[in-house]
Amino acid sequence: MTLADFVRQQRKNYKLTQRDLADRSGVGIRFIRELEGGKPTLRMDKVNMVLDLFGARLGVVQAKGEE
Repeated sequence: MTLADFVRQQRKNYKLTQRDLADRSGVGIRFIRELEGGKPTLRMDKVNMVLDLFGARLGVVQAKGEE
C-alpha cells in the first residue's frame, strides 16, 4: 500500500473530507490533494502532521532484496 492509498483510506474510514483532514492536521488543502495524489516530493514534517491523526508516523523500511 502506498502512502497516498493509506491516507485516503484512513480519511474515508474516519469519514473526513479532504478539507476536514487539512483543517484537523494543520496543513493546507493543496497539501492533502498532493499527498493523496502521490506527489513524489513532500515535506516529511507535514506528512507526519497528517499521519499523527491516524496514529502513524513515517519510518524507515528495508528495500526489497536488501537485508
